[in-house]
Amino acid sequence: MRAVMVDELGPSYSAALQETPDPVPAAGEVLVRIEAAPVNYVDLVTLTGAYQFKPELPYTPGKGPAGVVEALGEGVSHLAVGDRVLAMAEYGGYAELVTADHRQVYRLPDAMPFADAAAISLAFDTAWMALRERARIQPGESVLVLGAGGAVGGAAVQLAKAMDAGLVLAGTSSPDGSAAVRAAGADGVVDLSRPDLRESVKEQVLAATDGAGVDIVIDPLGGDPFDGAIRSIAWRGRLVVVGFATGRIPTLKVNYTLLKNIEVSGLQISDYRRRRPDLMAECYRELFAFYTAGAIKAPPSTALPLSQWRRALTMVAERAAPGRLVLVPRE
Repeated sequence: MRAVMVDELGPSYSAALQETPDPVPAAGEVLVRIEAAPVNYVDLVTLTGAYQFKPELPYTPGKGPAGVVEALGEGVSHLAVGDRVLAMAEYGGYAELVTADHRQVYRLPDAMPFADAAAISLAFDTAWMALRERARIQPGESVLVLGAGGAVGGAAVQLAKAMDAGLVLAGTSSPDGSAAVRAAGADGVVDLSRPDLRESVKEQVLAATDGAGVDIVIDPLGGDPFDGAIRSIAWRGRLVVVGFATGRIPTLKVNYTLLKNIEVSGLQISDYRRRRPDLMAECYRELFAFYTAGAIKAPPSTALPLSQWRRALTMVAERAAPGRLVLVPRE
């Protein structure tokens, strides 16, 4: 099969698309012929050696490819050859075939195209876990999603509405982002391009909530948006840290959590895949049910052939991708 093989991590990582032996599923594994594999920012972070978890070299990048079951390892009985699936493998997506733990392979709804499955993977499970597990969202609660124009942020806006949230505010710094986040279901927009976000985020949120603040904040940004959001939380509110896309990891004086009885927690989705496959299965059951019911939609995606994997990563790094990018092994 063809696969992107990485021999060295770092800013000038060493990698190439090459012919490699077909993988063989071990006991408890599933072999999937890939039809679409998402290109995520975390792929680039891992390649450059900046991710907190470093793969054993050589390795093939790519999380969450979708495809068709080609073979089953010993002991796998809940799937069959020919099933259309999403394989939430940590690595291996930039290839024609991949093996994955059977507990991380989910049968797709009949109406879900492979490109939609790939576009939903990673971003929507992260957003689901942030809202359902970490924030414990309840019907009617208000939600502020920072970075709502990104993959996780956009997913969180859609899912908050699907989970019967009340007011959903979308934080975006893009002038073109307001229409997109409103189309995704946001009731209002918090402008993150304003100066002094520590004050301006709070002012905008309090104005939108009649001074009450929001019950939940989902934060993939960190930096100045976090500083404003933490001051915008209602009594007993919850803020979930998902990432630091702004580049600055914020600090917090924890006495502030006492003043309003608020919670600040973090989410590392890979840990949930390793430690709580049962909860991940619940996550995908609900995601697929929402999709089938029309409560959520996959973000628009652009398909590129596997041979253009470098171009795809460059587009992601430069934020030049029109929606989500997926790699298609068949040229």
